[in-house]
Amino acid sequence: MGPDIIYKLIMLAYTYKYNCSCMLKLYNTRTRSIEEFRPLKDNDVGLYTCGPTVYNYAHVGNLRTYVFEDVLKRILKHIGYKVTHVMNITDVGHLTDDADNGEDKMEKGSLREGKTAWKIAEYYTEAFKKDMQDLNILEPHIWCKATDHIAEQIKMVETLQTKGFTYETGDGIYFDTTKVEDYGSLARLREQDLQAGSRVEMGEKRNPHDFALWKFTRAGENRQMEWDAFGKKGFPGWHLECSAMAIKYLGEQFDMHCGGVDHIPVHHINEIAQSESYTGKKPWVNFWVHGEFLLMGENKMAKSGNNFITLQTLKDEGIHPLAYRYFLLQAHYRKQVALSFKALEAGQQGLKRLRQKIALIDPNKPTDPHVEQEFFNAVYNDLNTAQALAILQDALKEERVSVDSVIAFDKVLGLDLRNHHEPLTEIPADVQVLLDERASARALKDWAKSDRIRNEILNHGFVVEDSNDGQHIEPA
Repeated sequence: MGPDIIYKLIMLAYTYKYNCSCMLKLYNTRTRSIEEFRPLKDNDVGLYTCGPTVYNYAHVGNLRTYVFEDVLKRILKHIGYKVTHVMNITDVGHLTDDADNGEDKMEKGSLREGKTAWKIAEYYTEAFKKDMQDLNILEPHIWCKATDHIAEQIKMVETLQTKGFTYETGDGIYFDTTKVEDYGSLARLREQDLQAGSRVEMGEKRNPHDFALWKFTRAGENRQMEWDAFGKKGFPGWHLECSAMAIKYLGEQFDMHCGGVDHIPVHHINEIAQSESYTGKKPWVNFWVHGEFLLMGENKMAKSGNNFITLQTLKDEGIHPLAYRYFLLQAHYRKQVALSFKALEAGQQGLKRLRQKIALIDPNKPTDPHVEQEFFNAVYNDLNTAQALAILQDALKEERVSVDSVIAFDKVLGLDLRNHHEPLTEIPADVQVLLDERASARALKDWAKSDRIRNEILNHGFVVEDSNDGQHIEPA
């Protein structure tokens, strides 16, 4: 059975189950347009996501990217695709300047903490995995460390040398970007008409956008992570690992590569250049999907600035990790989001109220089929979780959703909605008196008095909502 027939059968089954006219559509950075997603091979989806550089904790801006990627993966699985998810662990070669200058971040972490680079990598890898668990992010099927794939990276450089895409300088082996006609097309670099030296100091580089495939250990430098290759001791460039490991585990062409928007103008265009030159096949990746920045004030979140906030920082302030996930899902992944503790606290209360409403669902009440249709139309339209959450909230308010549907929705949202039932806040005695008075007023159809008491209750810090089975009260 051919891939087209399999794809059509999957989509027919999905459309029949959810009465949904919408197929999965994603914004593809490669084409700068929203496109219908179709796997390259039958029912299998190859997904590569750029992982952490494990010299420090991941900050919450980093984690926003992993949350949006998790939603995407959950949606792919919900359709019924067999997803092979690969994530790298950068434990060598990522310099403090993305343009091949500065010290290795792992060596920097080692110096900062007085531990070996290997111990630093081990510790922060486990810390990152703990953050993923706290945020209910599904683990990749394959974790791959750069230091475990040195042979594959050396082979890739050797092949690129043979094909004439490289040159050697005193400090390393560089990729010659002028040999690639469409270099930088993912970031539209040619449209920017950048001049030599505008992004980096040239040094011995021939062209401003050329990048290191392999760096040589400098004379007198004492490195903990280095290997014998190309007649000298050295280490791989940052971009090389992703290409080598993605090709090893997903093949010379695969479906989807994700990351933050900051990777577009350097890391990802260099991955494309070296990978397509190595394989001779285009496009290397069919869909490129990128998430926007999390902002602190007017600046993006970064470890190099003073706005470096970790998930533990939020926990210390009483913000549950899933409340942070909820906060993120309230915005579209391609929109910048400003972080504040006031917004996080509002998100935490919002998630609590959502769980309280779900706890009140009549277990015998069926779902209005239009609710499922609307919810999945939203998430399949470029991962619009903000709209999907609004649909769920409206359906709960109007009592048009069942427990089974909430469970199905939560497999995409990942908020653990049914396993964290929040008990209703204890109602103060004076508020209970007002609530009883209001119930009597409503029984007598004295709507003016009912509304007046509702406002009194609001002044006490509680909101009253009416439904067919009576009044429901929750903190304002």
